[in-house]
Amino acid sequence: MTDEGFVSDEPAAEHRTWTPNQIPPSIRAAAGWSWRLLLIGALIAAIGWLFAYLMTIIVPVAIALLVTVLLAPLHGFLRHRAHLPNALAVAVAVIGLLAVVGGLIFVAGHQLYVGFSQLTDQAIAGINEVRRWLADGPLGIDNDQLNTYWQQVQSAVTGGTGLSTIATGALGVAATAGHVLVGILITIFCTIFFLGDGKTIWTWLVRLLPTNVREVTHQAGRRGLASLSAYVRTQILVALIDAIGIGAGSAFFVPQLAVPIGVLVFVGSFIPVVGAVVTGTIACVVVLVSHGWPSALVMLAIVLLVQQVESHGLQPFLMGHAVSLHPVAVVLAVAAGSMAAGIVGALFAVPLVATLNTVILYLHGHDKFPELGGGDRVPLWRSKVKLRDLSLPAITGSIRRVRGNDSEEQQVE
Repeated sequence: MTDEGFVSDEPAAEHRTWTPNQIPPSIRAAAGWSWRLLLIGALIAAIGWLFAYLMTIIVPVAIALLVTVLLAPLHGFLRHRAHLPNALAVAVAVIGLLAVVGGLIFVAGHQLYVGFSQLTDQAIAGINEVRRWLADGPLGIDNDQLNTYWQQVQSAVTGGTGLSTIATGALGVAATAGHVLVGILITIFCTIFFLGDGKTIWTWLVRLLPTNVREVTHQAGRRGLASLSAYVRTQILVALIDAIGIGAGSAFFVPQLAVPIGVLVFVGSFIPVVGAVVTGTIACVVVLVSHGWPSALVMLAIVLLVQQVESHGLQPFLMGHAVSLHPVAVVLAVAAGSMAAGIVGALFAVPLVATLNTVILYLHGHDKFPELGGGDRVPLWRSKVKLRDLSLPAITGSIRRVRGNDSEEQQVE
């Protein structure tokens, strides 16, 4: 009996039990999302750790994939138009790329060597100008104090600790050079086989999957490769325009270093948004050292103009049509990649996101490349020898059949 004078139908509090169906739906949904997100996060962390552990192998393979996508049109032309054998077409494409890269490095190095002596004299003059400004400017640092600071820097470098640091740094440079050499060899090796036998390798990978998902995985992979190809071609065009613009601007001030600056900007522009800014800053510093502040400000204006043309014209128009990524997604991908793996992460972040975007959209029913169609199906190879054919009864039966055929032939004779 309650205070209101009627009997309550609810059980007593001490006998009340909760069942899963009585948990609020919002709590059940939050719990379900939580453990699923935790598992996804653990998987991503494990993949990231594995990538970091195998960085020396994964990065050359990724570079080889990008180079393969770049050389695929040339390889196809040599195969189908020039009618060269597959091995010869691969050799011509790879050797041609190495010749172009080596030529650019030689020209840039020669120009840098020729203009370095002039730049050194100009740099010394610039440093002396800075010293005079420090002594006569608002800071009031006299030459004696500057000489004292400079001697402290020299003693720190040439002292016992400095020598050990230099030795440690030399060993680190030697190890890094070894890793770079191994990476270059792996890249060339993988590029040769990706170009010559890439379809066979991809088919072997797809056939490792269950039969019911092979075809959809094959078609999604084709779309991802098409998106990666579009990204590489577009990024090369954007990097070339950046290099021409900033290199031509620097030619007005440091003509002897215009080619090295252009090559540096071209390489740096493969990191979207950030690369061209950093390399353009280097160009401004070179002009500052050689010609002073007014020329450096003009060079800065040229760099900013090129960046505005890239960010407001080239990137939205070309990159948007190529990979269908919003500029915000590009910036966030570059930032996340640089935080996770430094320069390497910033370099591969955008192509990875673009490829995953295309693959995931296709798996969810949205085909970004409908012109590819589904005619190119994954080959369903069948093994000529099956495991059941290697069993003892099967082998014995085969021997008996062979002997029976031999005896029949002898009777006919």
